Amino acid sequence: MNQRRLIALAGVVFFLTCAALPAAASQESAVIATVHQFVDGFNRGDTKAELATCDAQASIIDDFPPHEWQGPTACADWAAAYAADAQKEGATDGIVTLGKPWYLSVSGNRAYVVLPATFSWKDHGKPVTEGNSVFTVALRKSSMGWRITGWAWSKH
Repeated sequence: MNQRRLIALAGVVFFLTCAALPAAASQESAVIATVHQFVDGFNRGDTKAELATCDAQASIIDDFPPHEWQGPTACADWAAAYAADAQKEGATDGIVTLGKPWYLSVSGNRAYVVLPATFSWKDHGKPVTEGNSVFTVALRKSSMGWRITGWAWSKH
């Protein structure tokens, strides 16, 4: 009798584990979709699409001054600072290309993603590429779906 219960319990555990795998994969896909929505918005120059991915509170670290932005307007402040810095430096046509995530973790309503990234642009009309960068993103799931709570761009 104990052996039957053990086998039944093992079956239930196996079933529950297998049932959770598609849900986890679905959550990971949704997280990556949010990250790509942000980057696609940036690539199109669509600030509204970028900002739609940001949570009510965010924190950003990037390689241009003032280097960090926090709070309810962090994403909008970053976008404005990026535009001002790009104009000052003569940078146009910025495009971010993301690679396959090196690390992706979803735990309840929180997620963390680390991706290789390349940034290409024109410096006073001449093509420039910054490869081997790292884009690290933290997200929170709310009633609005996955939203970015923080991200950092790191040159390598």
